Amino acid sequence: RHQHCHVKMSAAAEVIGKLRATYNTGVTRSPAWRVSQLQALRRLLFENQGRFIDALKKDLRKPEAETKITEFAMVFEDIDLALNNLDTWMKPRSVAKPNLLAWGMDQLLEHPEPFGVVLIISAWNYPVQLSLVPMVGSIAAGNAVLLKPSEVSPSTAVLFEELLPKYLDPTAVAVYNGGVEETTDLLRQRWDKILYTGNSAVGKIIMRAASEHLTPVVLELGGKSPTIVDKTADLYMAARRIMFGKNFNCGQSCIAPDYILVEESVEAALVTQLKRVIHELYGDNPQESDGLGRIINERHFRRIRGLIEGSGEILLGGNSDEADLYIAPTLIKVTDPDNAPIMQDEIFGPVLPIISVRNLDQALDFINARPKPLALYIFSSDKKAVQKFQENTSSGGFISNDTMVHAACNTLTFGGVGNSGMGGYHGKNSFDCFTHYKPVVHKFPGLEALNGIRLPPWSNSKLNRMLWFLGYPKKPVHTASNLGKILVFVTGIVAAAAAYLAFLH
Repeated sequence: RHQHCHVKMSAAAEVIGKLRATYNTGVTRSPAWRVSQLQALRRLLFENQGRFIDALKKDLRKPEAETKITEFAMVFEDIDLALNNLDTWMKPRSVAKPNLLAWGMDQLLEHPEPFGVVLIISAWNYPVQLSLVPMVGSIAAGNAVLLKPSEVSPSTAVLFEELLPKYLDPTAVAVYNGGVEETTDLLRQRWDKILYTGNSAVGKIIMRAASEHLTPVVLELGGKSPTIVDKTADLYMAARRIMFGKNFNCGQSCIAPDYILVEESVEAALVTQLKRVIHELYGDNPQESDGLGRIINERHFRRIRGLIEGSGEILLGGNSDEADLYIAPTLIKVTDPDNAPIMQDEIFGPVLPIISVRNLDQALDFINARPKPLALYIFSSDKKAVQKFQENTSSGGFISNDTMVHAACNTLTFGGVGNSGMGGYHGKNSFDCFTHYKPVVHKFPGLEALNGIRLPPWSNSKLNRMLWFLGYPKKPVHTASNLGKILVFVTGIVAAAAAYLAFLH
């Protein structure tokens, strides 16, 4: 007699099973469902702004202005963009016919279809934006979605768990809270796509887990984003815009300026301007300023304090208050970047190392000797210098004469390269991120005699006709002559017209 062994399904497997069951009904593919869910997401955020502001104050002491600008505004903008353009985005798109003789009577398309059931693993530093902006794209593309908020920002995570099922279709959009154990369970499951925002070490874990199911991944990571200041820069303007990027969200931004490379002839003057700007923005006692957030928790506070110690001469700041999770805006002159603790990993705090370089070539070599950053910034009035760094460095994004603002432009793809990540999203790119563009050929059913050219048995004359038909080269060197293309084009027109007339009769 056989005994049946019942293995209890894990919580993650149960949740993804329900999502997949819903996806398989086809409901998420319908335009009406997508629009209704995007409108519901808009209402969720708009009607609960106060609760999210309070949650972010608890998690990060995030100022209300920062919350509305970086957490809410980008979500609303992407939702409205999707609602205004979804009809167009969902339509199959025609592609060019490379050879009219081959494809003249056929229809060639790319058909946008959702991946299926997708997993979004969000980060704690912008816990609303980094959860909902990718969710907008995944819903607009017709996927079922599971959001895993970061447990490091618990107030926001709990609020998502409460509100999302009230506003959105709970059979197709789910929230899964927990820590390392729960995330590990999620990663054992088969997903159709995963988007992860966080650090490179965990990014490698995500990628290894995804490889078990050959699941495509988007990894939004980070790194040490350099800022170059040359002798032609407007130093006061540079200082204001660098400090904006460095201290926004208390430095806890993946695209924050991580360190400065400044030409030695203007180093002292730049430091003077940086000190001036810090005082203008945060007053005599930055700890009392309502424009400066706090470090997320004790572990990160102690990590940043450890980076400050022994990294170089403290030019400003350096003081801290663990009970308040406060670290002052800090400037450090680093003379030994290869060994300074603060130059080994992404800082993720309001501490700015300053490294003097003889010239821009030295700065270029310094950057290219290190992993590719998520962003690269240069302040210069010399267009040739800017162009040189744009063309001779590799980074997720590049900005001259500002910091961080590229992430707010949803017509630009946001993403990394190399150690700073892979794939990208924002705006229409979020829809594309969660869409498979399926190649489609609707072949003309007639002209079977002409199609015989591709079938055996082969003769030399038949092969030669086929190779001419394909534009096979006769010389090793490419020439720009279009005569062959014109002949194929004209022949294709004639053949297509003849086929059409035959079809009518």
